[in-house]
Amino acid sequence: MEQRRVLLAIVLAFLVVYLWQAFVVKPLPKPAGVATPAQTSARQPPAAAASTPEGTAASAPATPPAAAAEPAAETLVGDKEEREIRVETRDVIAVFTNRGARIRSWRLKHFLDPGKQPLELVETSLASSHPLPFSLRTPDDGATRAVNGALFAVKGAPSGGEQAGPVDLAFEYRDSAGRSATKRFHIDPSGYEIGFSAAVAQGDRTLPVAVEWGPAVGDVGAASRYVTAPEGLLFANGSVQRLSPKDIAKQSTYDNDFRYAGVDDHYFIAVALFPGPSKVSYAPVTIPAPPDSKQPARTLVAYSIERNDGAAPQKFFFGPKDFDVLASIDRDFVRAIDFGMFSVLVVPLLRSLKWVNGYVGNYGWSIVLLTIIINAIMFPLRHKSVVSMRKMQEIQPEVKAIQDRYAHLKATDPAKQKMNQELMTLYRERGVNPASGCVPMLLTLPVLYAFYALLSKSIELRGAPFVFWIHDLSMPDPLFITPVLMGLSQLWMQKMTPTQPGADPAQQKMMMFMPVMFTFFFLWAPAGLAIYYAVSNIWGIGQQYLTNYLIGPPTIRTVRPPAERRLKRVGGGKTEAAAKES
Repeated sequence: MEQRRVLLAIVLAFLVVYLWQAFVVKPLPKPAGVATPAQTSARQPPAAAASTPEGTAASAPATPPAAAAEPAAETLVGDKEEREIRVETRDVIAVFTNRGARIRSWRLKHFLDPGKQPLELVETSLASSHPLPFSLRTPDDGATRAVNGALFAVKGAPSGGEQAGPVDLAFEYRDSAGRSATKRFHIDPSGYEIGFSAAVAQGDRTLPVAVEWGPAVGDVGAASRYVTAPEGLLFANGSVQRLSPKDIAKQSTYDNDFRYAGVDDHYFIAVALFPGPSKVSYAPVTIPAPPDSKQPARTLVAYSIERNDGAAPQKFFFGPKDFDVLASIDRDFVRAIDFGMFSVLVVPLLRSLKWVNGYVGNYGWSIVLLTIIINAIMFPLRHKSVVSMRKMQEIQPEVKAIQDRYAHLKATDPAKQKMNQELMTLYRERGVNPASGCVPMLLTLPVLYAFYALLSKSIELRGAPFVFWIHDLSMPDPLFITPVLMGLSQLWMQKMTPTQPGADPAQQKMMMFMPVMFTFFFLWAPAGLAIYYAVSNIWGIGQQYLTNYLIGPPTIRTVRPPAERRLKRVGGGKTEAAAKES
């Protein structure tokens, strides 16, 4: 009985995890229409775009009437033609444009897209209609248009090749209308941080500026029901707040003392670091599917940030959600990775996985070895659980006999308490603890959940190959071999589980159907997860055989029927009824 309850608890626990991912985690809305350029133009904050009803175009024209009547200003400080400035470091390849002094491309050298090229995090397909990263917005519409469309003069452009030292870019613009703007970028030779400062003036008046990032994050390689789509990310007052497009539709602007704020998806992040008291605005941006493509439309999240003191944020992070990289910046920054409630266990497991991979060099085999190590550590707990459940199995006939004697009583009948007393006496005499079979198994559940969070969230598995047909452990097995192996091994374990006397046949059939359900669930799970559970099941099968060998077959006590036990024996070994007949 206890064994069935433990198995049922484990099954229900996994069902809760799956149902949470499938139904509770908020899906991205799919607007009927695509936002027009007017909705997220350089002069319009993301908050304004978010207020437009889903699937409808904004009524504001892309170019305000005032812009047509405004006389063209002569450029006093700037460039005559548009050009790009390429900056390559150990980790990124950045391309700046002098038009608006913004980032046009930001590619990560150590993370590849489906074409095996450095991953692009700037959504380049929307560059003509939406703000590029480090666009500016001011209260003056004319200044906003001029600053984002002007050709800045550039100082500090590096020569070609990977830079061995820090790069400092200075962009400057000034025109005859009294407008002036400067932007400065600082990029270290390694890492994913960008130092930034900006100043915009209209005559002798300094204008407050908001930094517009535009749609983020453009990771087109992630497509799975287990992958988190782009969402707003805020950290303030010691807690993380995540905003889906539905949340943004309800409230698009947030004002607080932020430690970091921006947008993230499953593996990457674009945030302002330590902006302090600031106002952050969000807007969902829908990207239609390519023509004749089976891929669905994607929804990214654009954001802008404005410090309450009027200055621009000083530092941004635009890169991977790698635990060690984030931890090197700030200990609270690692909470951008959503490891869930068992993060205290995930971190040592992640470090262990990296340590094993340092020797193996393949994350697939590292998962196999770490799974074996963890199961070996938990061997005593599982062995104790099986031994305890074996003892419960041996006394099950006696337990059932006691329960049958009181079956005619209602649960509220005071005499029913005698049944519990008899059961406790039986457990004490046989040296059995009813909870000892369940508790050791429950102690292993947090480890299972932690491993689930580790393998489903860690960027280390993104693009990591295993063997033969598995080229990416973060994506589903393309041939479904590992999910089927996991299901078959679980079915084998289920058949090995001894059937308790008097067990409900319907419940037994339901338990036998669980491996089929799990196989179906894991068809779309990351291959790394399927490998972990398959290896765990195979280990469990081997351990069950070993435990059965060590403790031997169960000794089932035979309990006489109640009518036979009521016959009293008299002298000479005769029963009372036989004595009367003689």
